[in-house]
Amino acid sequence: MSATTTDPPSRTSTEPPEFSFARTARTARTARAGRRGWRLLYPIVAFVLLIAIWELVKALVPANGVSIGNQRVLPRTSDGALPHSWAVLTVLGERDGKTTVGATLLRTAGFTLELALLALALGAVVGVALAVLMQRFSWVERGLLPYVIVSQTVPLIALAPLVAGWGGKIVIAGRPWQPWMSIVVIASYLVFFPVAIGTLRGLQSPARASVELLHSCAAGWWATLIHLRLPAAVPHILPALRLGAAAAVIGCVVAEISTGTAGGIGRQIIVFSQQSTGNAARLYAAVIAAALLGVVLTGLVSLAEVLLRRYARPGHTAGAAR
Repeated sequence: MSATTTDPPSRTSTEPPEFSFARTARTARTARAGRRGWRLLYPIVAFVLLIAIWELVKALVPANGVSIGNQRVLPRTSDGALPHSWAVLTVLGERDGKTTVGATLLRTAGFTLELALLALALGAVVGVALAVLMQRFSWVERGLLPYVIVSQTVPLIALAPLVAGWGGKIVIAGRPWQPWMSIVVIASYLVFFPVAIGTLRGLQSPARASVELLHSCAAGWWATLIHLRLPAAVPHILPALRLGAAAAVIGCVVAEISTGTAGGIGRQIIVFSQQSTGNAARLYAAVIAAALLGVVLTGLVSLAEVLLRRYARPGHTAGAAR
């Protein structure tokens, strides 16, 4: 009598489709969170490497630097030229008049940040307006765009005294021109260029078929601009604003130094440089504070990217019609 064997019945998945979709969505969210965590970790690792290189140079390079013949090839690393990284941190607690160095830097950095925000706003408005004008009229683009590019070859340090001098003769609503207004105008001069170029590139990015589709629906130039060109330009405008944010801080610092305007981080750098004969820790702290201003302002622009994330991906481009 032979025994017969039967295979067990195969099990089929009875999981509802909505459960499978939910599990896939959770996996995708976990992956995105992991990528965001790594992106946050990269700047921290870069900062640690920078400090390590700083201290390595301080330890290995002689205090008087390295020279070949009469030519210096490596800088001096004495405390008057390159302080230790922890000295820059501890100097924030030192007394600076009635306050501490850290409080002074915080106050002056706040003043410069306010001016940089105004410069970013002014430069963005001017840049977007020029881009819209150049997109609307081809003859304006051909005539104006070369001068927009050439404008960035003018040294800012030479332009600052001219703007300050012209501003001294201007009266707005019965009120005289203030020195901080010159700083905003000078800094916005650096901001408008990347915004104008980026916005123009974005306004011209929609495909010709998309533009013709709106025209077939009796949409005029203004409706096409609002509903098609501006949304398509957002992925181009946001990187331009990030560049403009950094340029706004640079412009404010240079303008404060060039015009001698007190109260900002630029003027404070000059003050601390005059006090750095034996220890440059205060000067380095002021320079790092100025650099952090650019990070803060760029971070504020990144918040706009979160609000406009629905336009984050640029669409297909194929030579739009005007």
